[in-house]
Amino acid sequence: QGQFVESGGGLVQPGGSLRVSCAASGFIFYGYTMSWFRQSPGKEREMVATIENSGRTTYADSVKGRFTISRDDAKNTVYLQMNSLTQEDTAVYYCTRFPRAARDAWGQGTKVTVSS
Repeated sequence: QGQFVESGGGLVQPGGSLRVSCAASGFIFYGYTMSWFRQSPGKEREMVATIENSGRTTYADSVKGRFTISRDDAKNTVYLQMNSLTQEDTAVYYCTRFPRAARDAWGQGTKVTVSS
């Protein structure tokens, strides 16, 4: 089944930037669309960005123009570059493949805190 290890989160000031990474294993990475999700306390997990194996990307309206998703198929890794961060971006960020397999587990996520 798919396994995902997120990293790169941390504390950043409003207006700052951060890049998070996700190393995937257990499946043929280049054959799948990859997505970043995030979850804030008390809220549902929401999709942030998606990248198809063709390189086509889609973004949630809340991050469009500020976040950039990319992938390195040679490294089985997907990235999320986050710019102009606001407190509303504070969340735990997770990656996954699409479609998810029934046995895919969510990773531990990487926590991003935007605060002055």
